[in-house]
Amino acid sequence: MTVYSQEPIAREMVEAVLRNLQDPWLKDSLLQVVELDNINVENGNAILDIAVLYPCAGVHDQLEKLIADELIQYDAVNKVSVSFSTRIPAAPRTAEDASLNSVKNIIAVGSGKGGVGKSTTSVNLALALAADGAKVGILDADIYGPSIGQMLGVDDDVRPDVHEAGGKQFFVPIEAHGLKSNSMAYLVTEQTPMVWRGPMASGALMQLLNQTMWGELDYLIVDMPPGTGDIQLTLSQKAPLAGSVIVTTPQDLALLDARKGIEMFNKVNVPVLGVVENMAVHVCSQCGHAEHLFGEGGGSRMADEYCTQLLGALPLSLSIRQHADAGMPTVVAYSEKDSAEARLYRDTARRTAALLAVENNQSAPIPTITISED
Repeated sequence: MTVYSQEPIAREMVEAVLRNLQDPWLKDSLLQVVELDNINVENGNAILDIAVLYPCAGVHDQLEKLIADELIQYDAVNKVSVSFSTRIPAAPRTAEDASLNSVKNIIAVGSGKGGVGKSTTSVNLALALAADGAKVGILDADIYGPSIGQMLGVDDDVRPDVHEAGGKQFFVPIEAHGLKSNSMAYLVTEQTPMVWRGPMASGALMQLLNQTMWGELDYLIVDMPPGTGDIQLTLSQKAPLAGSVIVTTPQDLALLDARKGIEMFNKVNVPVLGVVENMAVHVCSQCGHAEHLFGEGGGSRMADEYCTQLLGALPLSLSIRQHADAGMPTVVAYSEKDSAEARLYRDTARRTAALLAVENNQSAPIPTITISED
């Protein structure tokens, strides 16, 4: 056990303690994602006001215990009380990005191929961030196969209202489970195929992004279509993306395409925050036997290869699929205590937001993106 000095506790000492503690989700110094606003020590009672730079309201008690266990070792401290607030930093912007100034961070969730659970991951990440106290929106950027509406339980006949402001018309986002959302599915019927060429689909996406009244948001999650085509490039070039998340399965073919997704985001200077590995393991509901049906450890190896993080590994679970189909995704269907899958999604969301907070604090304003053929 560390032995501390008998000198009166001071701000510098508390910051040193925070610096030496490891954030449970960032796996790095706690001081990278918290700011000490105030400290008061009176009669052995240390009262701290701490701002956390990512949403984690559900685990404030865990952070308080982590900090208190260290500070209580000072002779001058008998009891520690921590009051937490949330202070989410905004991503750096250029002057050209003013149209979405009310949205602090836009996170693209992409994959190299379809069928890897990208939309399910997007919805549960958005819901997990909201459950921890953030203001969150979600944009379904899959113009050809939108699915966010069904996953959020929005009825097929629901349409967004239109509001006029400044001589322009804007969609009013549809709210579900505490999220603001917009999707092409809200504008057409499920029997209507979007038989559009790339430029038309890209234009529709940018209209959904820029002509939706998102209001003040801490995070806007963008559920990207699979691949690395027109829509992905248009969004990467014309939207101020703060970071990206790559979803894959452990299967070699999925990893091959996921690498292309990482390479695309790297080429357009969008930080890759990490990799989410879906269908990592199947646990038999009858006997509890765990089996890696699609391979093992592929997501972590790819994350190591590209010097990024494995944000989370989700199981191949019948309940995840059932709840998404029913419009009641895992994060809202269960609490962390009731479901291992819900806990994994919330941990993944905290890890993603913590890494983005560090990225935002370290980044200079992003340059204007250009695409070359080489």
